[in-house]
Amino acid sequence: MSFFEKQLNSQTVFKGRIFSVEVDEVGLDNGEKSVRECVRHSGGAAVLLIKDGKILLVKQFRYLYGKEIYEIPAGKLNGGEEPMAAAERELEEETGYRAQLVRLAEIYPTPGYTDEIIHIYFAESFTFVGRNLDEGEFLNCEFVPVAEVLKMLESGEICDAKTAVAVYKYLYEKNLI
Repeated sequence: MSFFEKQLNSQTVFKGRIFSVEVDEVGLDNGEKSVRECVRHSGGAAVLLIKDGKILLVKQFRYLYGKEIYEIPAGKLNGGEEPMAAAERELEEETGYRAQLVRLAEIYPTPGYTDEIIHIYFAESFTFVGRNLDEGEFLNCEFVPVAEVLKMLESGEICDAKTAVAVYKYLYEKNLI
């Protein structure tokens, strides 16, 4: 059995630089109505880059968590931007690497309230060309051995979903775990 919800009407209650919030009335399969609070987001792109058995991670302060966290390089898609182009742009801005990318995964980080999709790529070949951080962006880059990244994931030191998916999917596909 499959289910479907039909949008009956929608009201935008907030529109910001990164996302907007809509309140939608939906019709349910049983004929009743319900309300969905929807965070609309342009999506994101991320890159897993491994060099000499080490994963390139960025460490930056994330305001909403109140601490620095480790992540693979990533950022949001600008209006109409193709996911791979965003991944290439973000990788170079944050880390200084330019790379040939291949698709690794596509994830829905929080499907209960947002339509955000994060497109994850793997850097097959890469060259260092120099970083160009966005204004107001502060982060450190470091190469961390794969075994250490796995320990950080298992201990909860790395909690970022896109990073966990990228690392585990890559290692699984390469039969390394």
